[in-house]
Amino acid sequence: MRSIWNGAISFGLVSIPIKLVNATESHSISFRQIHLSDGGRIRYRKVCELDGEEVATAEIGKGYEEADGSIIPITDEDLAQLPIATAKTIEIVSFVPADEIDPLQMDAAYYLAANGPTAAKPYTLLREALKRSRRVAIAKYALRGRERLGMLRVVDDVIAMHGLLWPDEIRVPEGVAPEGRVSVREAELDLADALMATLGEVEMESLTDEYREAVEAMVSAKSEGAFEPPAEADVEPAGGKVIDLMAALEKSVSAAKASRGEPGPEAAVTPIRRKTASAPKSVGGKKSTAATKKTAASGTKKTASAKSTSARSGADKSAAAKPAATKSTAKSTSKAASAKKTAASAKKATPRKRASA
Repeated sequence: MRSIWNGAISFGLVSIPIKLVNATESHSISFRQIHLSDGGRIRYRKVCELDGEEVATAEIGKGYEEADGSIIPITDEDLAQLPIATAKTIEIVSFVPADEIDPLQMDAAYYLAANGPTAAKPYTLLREALKRSRRVAIAKYALRGRERLGMLRVVDDVIAMHGLLWPDEIRVPEGVAPEGRVSVREAELDLADALMATLGEVEMESLTDEYREAVEAMVSAKSEGAFEPPAEADVEPAGGKVIDLMAALEKSVSAAKASRGEPGPEAAVTPIRRKTASAPKSVGGKKSTAATKKTAASGTKKTASAKSTSARSGADKSAAAKPAATKSTAKSTSKAASAKKTAASAKKATPRKRASA
């Protein structure tokens, strides 16, 4: 890869010669402006305002425009001679945890390549120190005519640098948040959590630019003369429509599960209703019959128990009221049993006669 800047990393008293290489590239499709009547290309020409002549790129320099419109020429040599340490040096000023860097400050990304054999040892030292400390380095450097802020971190076995915006370049989000107080129910948060869990994680390498692919396919079809306008997709207009948030979340969870091939019934839509006093929920017929039988059996059991208790109580009172009669009855019963026993013994002792033929 071609380097766009050569310099050194200043790490205390350690100097590491490096080359700056672009870490990203744009794959977006660019279009040219054409004349609609004949398809001719429209070009921008750089013309001098004083003499009206077109100027080549090699003859174009920099200039600073003052308030009165006058231009002060500025050359690359003027910028290179500025008394700042970062003119050709990436100067590390501190090391901080990565989560202290606001992603809003992130700008362009670069790879820092060791420039020459002598740079290999200090380059590796800084890389391993960043790995072990689990921190990132904050640095200042100058590029394309201005001093910038950067963050150095390790990517695989390479030191990468992200350009950072200066803190005063981040705008305050005034008037961006929704106006007024908005309350969110716990049930809505639970469904949002369920949707997040269902969508899960994704491998960044699997994501593609579908718009660019569609444009490339259209351009290819047009160049071959086989282009047919596709049918318009049914897209519901967004914004300004009051929706049932709970229903939308439930449908989203169901759709996410279906897209991942996960089993499960479709999520039911929960209508929004006012809270009112309602009668107890009725249960199924079988359960009601069983409950009725159980209640009847319980009632019968209680009735039998009551009768038993009443009979026992009456017997106790009767026994207490007539003790003499009970003793007399017991003696008579004993004599009768003794007489029966004597008669049975006599009958057993008498031998039976055999019947003659």
